[in-house]
Amino acid sequence: MTVVTRFPPSPTGFMHIGNARTALFNWLYAKHTGGKMVFRIEDTDRARHSEAAVQAIINGLTWLGLDWDGDIVSQFARKDRHAEVAHELLKAGKAYYCYCSPEELEEMREKAKAEGRATFYDRRWRDSKATPPEGVQPVIRIKAPLEGSSTIHDHVQGEVTVQNEQLDDMIILRSDGTPVYQLAVVVDDHDMGVTHVLRGDDHLNNTFRQNVIIEAMGWKQPQYGHMPMILSDDGSKMSKRKGGATLEEFQAMGYLPEAMCNYLLRLGWSHGDDEIISRQQAIEWFDLDGIVKSPARWDYDKLNHLNAHYIKEADDARLVELLTPFFDPSLRGAAGDAAIQTRLKSMMPELKSRSVTLVQMAEEAAFLVKSVPLDMNEAAAKLLDADGKAMLSQLSERFSALDVFTHDKIEETCRALATDTGAKLGKIMMPLRAALTGRDKSPSLFHAIEILGKEETLARISYAIR
Repeated sequence: MTVVTRFPPSPTGFMHIGNARTALFNWLYAKHTGGKMVFRIEDTDRARHSEAAVQAIINGLTWLGLDWDGDIVSQFARKDRHAEVAHELLKAGKAYYCYCSPEELEEMREKAKAEGRATFYDRRWRDSKATPPEGVQPVIRIKAPLEGSSTIHDHVQGEVTVQNEQLDDMIILRSDGTPVYQLAVVVDDHDMGVTHVLRGDDHLNNTFRQNVIIEAMGWKQPQYGHMPMILSDDGSKMSKRKGGATLEEFQAMGYLPEAMCNYLLRLGWSHGDDEIISRQQAIEWFDLDGIVKSPARWDYDKLNHLNAHYIKEADDARLVELLTPFFDPSLRGAAGDAAIQTRLKSMMPELKSRSVTLVQMAEEAAFLVKSVPLDMNEAAAKLLDADGKAMLSQLSERFSALDVFTHDKIEETCRALATDTGAKLGKIMMPLRAALTGRDKSPSLFHAIEILGKEETLARISYAIR
């Protein structure tokens, strides 16, 4: 058997982090088994459908490096096939027309509620011989089993059983001829050859209802794995208010896709004590038995640790390219200049060691992209007092006299000025840092000065002491 998993998001919003983990697990299991992952957009809800959301989902998968097999399938485009199956079930006597009005259904619900019963439709048209009322377009309902129980073996939840009396004769085709989700998903999974359905545990109840259709059609049930939800660090549901819920938000926070994949993998799946897991190792090791049953809590400290690791491991040229969107819009044009990119690459080893996210790295690296006049933060401006400017004036003269402008010569010059003036080195370096970076903190200054070059360094000092 060739394993076929699927990723079937609804394009009614942007890609939630839980959907991203679902996509990752389906992709990894397909790769691990030598199978396929198919990609379906469940777009039957046309009122809430968003093409921007579709594109965001595609972009999210691409950013994570998750590919799929075959073309993207639109569920809405297959509505005629779904209706065909509903009528096939009707013809086989496994579904029936229901002519109840909305008022009748509401009356049933209220009566059942008053009697303490489940508020299901009372099946009055299931075996009725009554003459259908004129002018009423019926829905089609599936005949659910009335007795006994149904059991599934879930790869995450274990054996799960429900009493069949808890299953209703749900609508599978609306009165306007459009299919409901429960029908559409079953037909699509069957037609696309899906063998394993790995999804959130909020769909566990749906599984039993969908299996009624599968059994009525005589189709083979897929294997199931219902994964627990992802919670915020305080145990509540993940949301934007809690600091991030969509993949786009985490991209904007400056996380690398390899760090996000590694973190999502460990957020609900384990392989011993391994924390840092490469893409190849993930494919080799991933199995369904490793998926944990309990909800996973988001932990920014762990995500940041992983991101810092992957930043250190990343190719310098790639990081320079990734940095550009994280600079202030006024700097993005300059960041694309070849000379500026050379500066950034030269400083990258130290930037890597200091950065947890690309946002932080862009803040640290901004001085390499800027030119005079530099903006100054408040702490840097205080360092450029009369004493600081006097030191910079002397330092500028000594820098101007240098024929070789290297890290060692720059450090030697600064230390010599400290010795000659009787000042501590910090009294020179602090105003120098302010003049060159506009900040009171920066990466290694001697290295930074060498990268900026003599001309740019003197220009920045001159502007600072003007």
